[in-house]
Amino acid sequence: MGLLKSILGQNPAKCEKKGDEFFSRSEWGRAKLEYENALNQMDRRSPGYLRDEPRLQKKLNQAKESLASKHRQTGEELMETKHYEEARELFELVKDLSRDRDLIADVEQRLKELEDLSSKDLPMEGYEVSVSEEEFFDGQDEEMFTALCGTLPEDVRDAYLSYGEEFKAGYLALNRGEFRIAADALSRAMERNSSLDSFIPLEMASACLNLGQYDEARHLLEGFLSYHPDALPGYQLLCEAFWAMGSFDQAEKLLDDCPGELKESVAFFLLRGETLFQAERYGEAISLYRDFTTEYGWSNEIMKGLAKAYEASGNLKNAQGIYSSIMDQCTSCHSRVDLFVKRKFADISFDLGQRTTPMLEMYLSLAREDSPNVSFYYQRVSEIYSSQGNEVEARRFQGFVRQIQEGKGRV
Repeated sequence: MGLLKSILGQNPAKCEKKGDEFFSRSEWGRAKLEYENALNQMDRRSPGYLRDEPRLQKKLNQAKESLASKHRQTGEELMETKHYEEARELFELVKDLSRDRDLIADVEQRLKELEDLSSKDLPMEGYEVSVSEEEFFDGQDEEMFTALCGTLPEDVRDAYLSYGEEFKAGYLALNRGEFRIAADALSRAMERNSSLDSFIPLEMASACLNLGQYDEARHLLEGFLSYHPDALPGYQLLCEAFWAMGSFDQAEKLLDDCPGELKESVAFFLLRGETLFQAERYGEAISLYRDFTTEYGWSNEIMKGLAKAYEASGNLKNAQGIYSSIMDQCTSCHSRVDLFVKRKFADISFDLGQRTTPMLEMYLSLAREDSPNVSFYYQRVSEIYSSQGNEVEARRFQGFVRQIQEGKGRV
């Protein structure tokens, strides 16, 4: 954490805010890092320490539990595909992250199963086992890799399919969220594919970003863009690296130098708006997003950016109105409401003092849809019932919160 602290150089409140954003997008690992960073930078002598530290610690625990559950799920999938060593590493991580007694007991049982499976798979002494390239992956991995490549432009897809087994392993690990495994495999793939216009540095940079290796990611991406100046993902990842390092002027210069055709895309406006947001220039971000809607019309992603900027600037009413409009738009199109939007609307409404029955029903709905955060939603339900004078239901849901927390071993 010392290195991250020196790189980010942010105050605890800003780190907590970034952690909340990552958490809302289910990026548990990055949320965990931000909450740890916030805790490390808190001044124990500050008068607000006793108030803020428990809240941050609770958020950190929630991120760690969510990350542990994700690792457990991925570890089980790796077991099924006989990637025993990778599964073992993940189960050990679960034990380090989690305080959930049931979850820890489950992964300890999985580790025992892995010992048995690994011993059965050991080759007989005196014999060497040769694994052909065709046997390196099982059918499920091959199907997943093919499906992932199928979403890419034709020239990129053909390149990815030609890079070999190390690249496949790294690309699959990257898409599973196993960034250390991905970085190791992709590094080996880069050694074997030394072509200057390779796409492998793009994927390697993504792994580096998720591991907090921002300068290495920047180096990879600047080299990549010199050969692929029209590759939008390269600009997106390089902007993320600049944001993480606080180099907002460099991010703006990068976007100013983008090819003209990219500057007409929604993705480009989002990058410019997010750069302004990360630099805490909220008024400029608001103006940019509003200008976009005036010229190009409605875009859910642009509107989410606008709402986020309004919220950060303290204009909660405008942010609430935009999130409400996004939900109405989804309803009119008979599409599922984005969970992030639904929660933001509920939380802002709660912060504005709204304790209505529709808000209660919305938090109950969120509890069904977003199980990792059910304790938080039940706490809100309890508070709404209490504000309505229904202490029986308030106590009942407060009891649910205690049961959930005790069941997960939380203090």
